[in-house]
Amino acid sequence: MIEDYEVFTDKQRAILDRYVTSTTSNIFALRNLPEVIKGALFSKYSRSTLGLRHLLLKEFVGEEEACFDAIANDSVLAEQNGAIQKAQNFYDRILDGYGDDSIGELGGAHLAIENISMLAAKVIEDCRIGGSPLEKSTRYIYFDQKRDGEFLFYREPVLMTSAFREEYVNTCNYLFEVYGALIPELTEIMEGKFPKEPTVSKSAYMAAIRAKVLDCLRGLLPASALTNMGFFGNGRFCEGLLQKLQSEQLGELQEIGRRATTELMKVIPSFVRRGDVNHRHFQLLQQFKDRMGQGLKEIAKNYNSLQSETRGVELIEYDPDSIYRVAAALLFPYTRSSLPEIERQLFLRPKEEVIQILEAAANARENRRHKSPRALEKASFTFEITADFGSYRDLQRHRILTQDRQLLSCDLGYYIPDDLVGTSMEKKYRDAMDVAKTVYGKIAREFPEEAQYVVPMAYNIRWYFHMNLRSLQWVTELRSTPQGHPSYRRVAQAMAHQVFEVMPEYKRFFKFVDFDGYDLGRLGQEIRNENKVGAR
Repeated sequence: MIEDYEVFTDKQRAILDRYVTSTTSNIFALRNLPEVIKGALFSKYSRSTLGLRHLLLKEFVGEEEACFDAIANDSVLAEQNGAIQKAQNFYDRILDGYGDDSIGELGGAHLAIENISMLAAKVIEDCRIGGSPLEKSTRYIYFDQKRDGEFLFYREPVLMTSAFREEYVNTCNYLFEVYGALIPELTEIMEGKFPKEPTVSKSAYMAAIRAKVLDCLRGLLPASALTNMGFFGNGRFCEGLLQKLQSEQLGELQEIGRRATTELMKVIPSFVRRGDVNHRHFQLLQQFKDRMGQGLKEIAKNYNSLQSETRGVELIEYDPDSIYRVAAALLFPYTRSSLPEIERQLFLRPKEEVIQILEAAANARENRRHKSPRALEKASFTFEITADFGSYRDLQRHRILTQDRQLLSCDLGYYIPDDLVGTSMEKKYRDAMDVAKTVYGKIAREFPEEAQYVVPMAYNIRWYFHMNLRSLQWVTELRSTPQGHPSYRRVAQAMAHQVFEVMPEYKRFFKFVDFDGYDLGRLGQEIRNENKVGAR
């Protein structure tokens, strides 16, 4: 874990002490701030090179327009603190006396987690329900910055004390060097390939070019690259997150869990006390996970030699009769009949009548934010996906689905952007992938989990999604929008196409999946952003 690098003056620390739980740790919670400030602060966080505390000082405390003093004044804070203390006794009594876990969803905390690896960020974001994460963006922020002359990546303690220390550090440095060296070269090519239109502002154009360049090159970043993230989570989410992190094998995750426990105990202690490693609930959970993991790992040895093809996106499970169940569920709230009886009747009716029901539910949608009825959740699909880790980072964040992944490796090939193919940059990119693969192979034989840190984001990872039709509609429509990264747009488009092939009746629910290709897809969004600002 990299220690906190931010330096504050005595005056700044005096201000920050009121609003954050620590000015020295890289993990800290927000306190004594109204929701409007916390939400706005986290919103800016993902596109800023500043740490959250410096961002708070610069953009809020010191910004007249933010009206910070009026919103977060001492009298309000005093009232908040008094109310918190009073409520604390109530929550302690309910949680300890009645064991009502749902009470834990009635309060929560904002937590900032800085200088952690991209690998660790994915584990945190995998805790799905009750938390809303936000991570530093690879398309708006340059990752080739140095601190004290060193690139910003996680120096994994096991590897740093092993025979692989030098190869690990050199490989990560090499990946960052190639990434940084290709930025100006690719930027020049992109500006020549996509010249600015006279009607487009320079700022919108350059933002779109930067996003295009960084989207192409993010695959060079190793999973050890440091990122910042923040989240709001209710008490139940935070407790589960602490339990999960501190029962993981990687030392970085355990350390994040310990530090997060320390900070969250300062703001929502009643909700997270069972996340402490000394609590009996945690210890029993740890015993369960250890026994289960040992048993499954032993059995899994019999299946490691099975040959499996890498297919990209593959629909592996679906129910061909689900249209009858979806149609029945659509009708159910408008009738007085039982759901099984409606289903039985629909199986006896002409299929055209079932299609008519589906059509009635799909016709009125005018944009992707018009969410379809819950009846669509009666149909489910399972996809196995092999795609680059960069795409996984973006797609994995969808919470209303079941997913799991295999360890990140260099065994399944890698993604190379079309814009690099055939240029002088292609060889540099491929050479970097080859170097990383060689070093990964050496480390993985002894440390398979720790070896993930040296894997570039371009390398493919295999995972599965199990989701209902309603969730699939949302994911494919959202992740196929023009401003999305080309690699995950292809995954979203492929999932939709494969459903259409086996169940064309569902195509009507996917009106807003965008199957087009875009050369400078981010430009339209940047122009819209500028127009919004100008209209205020």
